Amino acid sequence: MAPLLLLAAALSSPSAPASGPAPASAVTDRPVLSATELGRLPAEEARQGATASHGRVYAIGNHEIGRYDARSGKRVAAWSGDPVRYPHINSCEVDGRELVCAASNYPQVPMRSEVLWFDAKTLKFLRSQSLGHGHGSLTWLSRHDGAWYACYANYDAKGGEPGRDHRFTTLVRLDDRLAETGTWTFPENVLERFAPRSSSGGSWGRDGLLYVTGHDRPEAYVMRLPAKGSVLEHVATIALPTGGQAVGWEQGAKGAGRVFWSIERKTSQVVASRMPVVTPGGNSGVAVVSPR
Repeated sequence: MAPLLLLAAALSSPSAPASGPAPASAVTDRPVLSATELGRLPAEEARQGATASHGRVYAIGNHEIGRYDARSGKRVAAWSGDPVRYPHINSCEVDGRELVCAASNYPQVPMRSEVLWFDAKTLKFLRSQSLGHGHGSLTWLSRHDGAWYACYANYDAKGGEPGRDHRFTTLVRLDDRLAETGTWTFPENVLERFAPRSSSGGSWGRDGLLYVTGHDRPEAYVMRLPAKGSVLEHVATIALPTGGQAVGWEQGAKGAGRVFWSIERKTSQVVASRMPVVTPGGNSGVAVVSPR
């Protein structure tokens, strides 16, 4: 089946069975599962990340965004900004009628971050809000349980600030005014996979778990908030067909609860994958694949 037809079928049919465990990787203390690639679309903006909602796929570049029809592959809307004003848009997520994007001044220092809003249909720029200089460089935002969760990256070399490296990568919960209401750090074994960069992508699933990617490795780390303490719990690792960068769950379309979007940077493509179902196991946080 042609890639576009395969992708269209995936977005309009019930979820396929989850794939089984993949060979173990360096993250040895948690299960390693595999995503199944569904299809690819060429998208010249696919330099930083991708997200999708109701069959609309968004490809994100440093200072440009394209909206594509997932079934035809046709670009139906585009936005391009001044690279001086918008040096580094990292990721976006659809929130109702708006596309909400995380942006920074990377690789400049001191690090500064802001949130940008666009019309999700036309990609008309709507507004922005500065977050100033804080925990690091804002790489992604994802909505969950009435709040925004923002990841601030820190780097060992380029784009990093003195005294902070990848281990200072921080997840911050924000209210609707973007005021902080909670902070968490990442566990050591996941930070080791980020090094020497940081987290480039993250998206909350309908299962209440947070799916996080680094900058380069072709894998997603399934995380959950701890019942106590300030360190996120690593539940499982999922092998992806693409390497790192910003990601997003397909929202709203029929049967699309486990369709996950990423990018193939070297070929400028957005890529859809079927993710396995993960169920955290008790206090240990160890995951199992749920039967269908």
